[in-house]
Amino acid sequence: MNPWKLYDELIEGIPDNLSVTYCNSGHNWTTVTSSENSVGLSMTISVFSKPYMQTESITGLPLRRVAMLAKSWNFVEAAIGVAAINSYYNSPVRSAQCGVIHDSINSSNGDAFNLYQNEVKGKKVAVIGHFPILGKRFGSLCDLSILERNPSWGDYPDSACEYILGEQDYVFITGCTLVNKTLPRLLTLAKNSKIVMVGPSTTMSPILFEHGIFGLSGFTVRDVKKCEQTIREGNTMELFNTGEMIDYVNSACVKK
Repeated sequence: MNPWKLYDELIEGIPDNLSVTYCNSGHNWTTVTSSENSVGLSMTISVFSKPYMQTESITGLPLRRVAMLAKSWNFVEAAIGVAAINSYYNSPVRSAQCGVIHDSINSSNGDAFNLYQNEVKGKKVAVIGHFPILGKRFGSLCDLSILERNPSWGDYPDSACEYILGEQDYVFITGCTLVNKTLPRLLTLAKNSKIVMVGPSTTMSPILFEHGIFGLSGFTVRDVKKCEQTIREGNTMELFNTGEMIDYVNSACVKK
């Protein structure tokens, strides 16, 4: 299997008539705004192990060209590429084309870990990425394994994925795996599980359903100017007041 196939399909789906009007590589989050005034987010991963592919200014370049930076092995640059991809697919109108809204979503359910609480009871669940809310949301509901590149006490190192993911009922994968290039392998390892991709870096595109993902829990920006200002000022938590979390599931997997 070609691990670049997922990236190439996402990039090829972006029209060639859009351009980048704003780009900010912040400490925690990277943003790209497109010429249709839609913002994409991606977690910034501060790894500069390879030279930049793109040496000229990002602003004004075709959006599809910037999206190709998602394939860069310089992860700061790759985050710009993923944010460019998300600026297209995560627009409020376009993201609604993903599938069907998760049937348990309501005003009191703000994230995937809340939405899936009833489903994961008594199940084996692995989460790629240490989310602060995991203990509160899942707690003792399930047999929980947390895999993290920089593990805290009780976490598995991310290399444990080769041994753990094949035996899970549910696997929740952080969207920043698009940036660090681990997503294709994780999807292969978790192919027998119900896979949910979570976090603001998640690309809200039905293309991901074709690669084995059941649910997408991402973020769409409603207030573009406020979002850009928030990232400039480093106010991480205020970011979530600039839009809304959205949760879609693959319509092909939903019982009619």
